[in-house]
Amino acid sequence: MDNELLRKFLNYLAVEKGLARNTIDSYERDLRKYLGYTAVKKSDGITQSDVTAFLASLTKSGIAAPSRARCLAAIRGFHKFLLIDGLATYDPTMNLETPRGWKRLPKALSAAAVDLLLDQPDRHTAIGMRDKAMLELLYATGLRVSELVGLKYQDINLERGFLLVMGKGSKERVVPLGESASTALKEYFVDARRSLLSNIESDYLFISSRHRAITRQMFWERIKYYASKAGIAGTVSPHTLRHSFATHLLDNGADLRAVQAMLGHSDISTTQIYTHVSRERLKKIHEKYHPRG
Repeated sequence: MDNELLRKFLNYLAVEKGLARNTIDSYERDLRKYLGYTAVKKSDGITQSDVTAFLASLTKSGIAAPSRARCLAAIRGFHKFLLIDGLATYDPTMNLETPRGWKRLPKALSAAAVDLLLDQPDRHTAIGMRDKAMLELLYATGLRVSELVGLKYQDINLERGFLLVMGKGSKERVVPLGESASTALKEYFVDARRSLLSNIESDYLFISSRHRAITRQMFWERIKYYASKAGIAGTVSPHTLRHSFATHLLDNGADLRAVQAMLGHSDISTTQIYTHVSRERLKKIHEKYHPRG
């Protein structure tokens, strides 16, 4: 298939759909693999069997289920675009079902484990105060890591206790900060941020030791370090705190629509996966405490 078709699709995602750069980059990576696999075929020559064979090849290569599901979403969007734009006469993904079990229940830490993690940064150092503020903010708001590191100084309103964040598809949302995150941010602003900037100006909220905005990779390493320090087993990532944020809110009776708004999900079905986590928790409580559990 022609790479020119891919270029047109990516332009469509950017201009007409208004998707974020990170999302478009992910689509491009997935589709380039797909184009490489189906290189000998034209767009109308691709069959449903070809698509399923490609997905099977990802499984064989050890690609995780969520990544395969994301790849299928990119392929679906690509073929739908070709059909609608008259660049193809057939969509091989039209009747293709997403295999069951591809949606994994997200991993969430217990409230006690979150408290332990958030207590790890050394608040006597500028780096520690920054990390404390980032961890508290991540758990308080459920931000994606790209949203967290992309925050600007002016996005925070400590007086009113709210945060303005630019999410996927360049959609803005307002999220409450909470007392603990507000306190950690105030401490970071007063005692650490200026020191990390070292007389260099920056609009970005969180600054690295190199006097510029901290990257996703840098923060990923920081959270892994603190999880190890806290003795928390398993992989802990920035997304783990996002999952914990949603799960703990729903466990404590929060409205699903409110959680959807705070997470920035355009479709409530994406948020509903967290209700399954809560149901599992209820099942365990029932088994533990009911006389016939």
